[in-house]
Amino acid sequence: MSDRGERYTGGVESLTPLAPRRLRRVLFRQFWRDLVFLHWEVDPFDVARLLPPGTVPDLYRGRAYAGLVFFRMEDLAFGNGPPLPYLGTFNEVNVRLYSRDALGRRGVVFRSLDCDRLLPVLAARAGFGLPYRWARVSRQWHGRHLVYRTRGRLHERPSGRVRVRVSDDTVGLRPLDEFLTHRWGLHERGPTRTYYLPNAHPAWTFRRCDLLDRDASLLAAAGVAPLRAEPDSVLYAPGVPVRFGTPVPLPSPGRARRPGRAR
Repeated sequence: MSDRGERYTGGVESLTPLAPRRLRRVLFRQFWRDLVFLHWEVDPFDVARLLPPGTVPDLYRGRAYAGLVFFRMEDLAFGNGPPLPYLGTFNEVNVRLYSRDALGRRGVVFRSLDCDRLLPVLAARAGFGLPYRWARVSRQWHGRHLVYRTRGRLHERPSGRVRVRVSDDTVGLRPLDEFLTHRWGLHERGPTRTYYLPNAHPAWTFRRCDLLDRDASLLAAAGVAPLRAEPDSVLYAPGVPVRFGTPVPLPSPGRARRPGRAR
């Protein structure tokens, strides 16, 4: 990893298996386990209107993608402190888009995040403005079959479900899969300006998996309309430890640096 710190001054950030910058300060840590990534191609113009100010759609060969990601969050901890008991472990499902800012940093924009712990939902909404929703989210293994389900509580009823069969065989990534998973930060609207929140983790390891069933209703609820019914990418990862740095405000429009050409 680079020792340039959180500041990035190049063109468009490269799609690399490791973050291109070192985190100066670790704000919080967590472990992502049993991740299932489903991705569909979507209209770039639809994506553009859903992104925060100061960002544009990050396109792969002129195409935009939306992701529906299921996983288990474990051992949430702040700084170098110990993991939070009970509250630091929960299941999560999110809908995400892909963005790029004027400094060329590639990122993720979350349209929705379902979580089955109320306190983390309230903290993430208040502290970072992230669109978390308190939901009933479950994860179950049945032999080699992994099943996630989510449904909103109260009057929020959009649901989601996925069932995959996972093998022990590792698989390499296609260029499209690298574009979708080699992401080292997120963009979100702040109180006065869009910010970038960097992260770092080891390189992904993916295992072969077959999609057996899914309910992608969360995409429509998040304002996202896939161009086809079947996903363009289905991936399973056993998990990685993740560290997040401190939020970095995006430059004001008058000081923005023109990015290079996207891949």
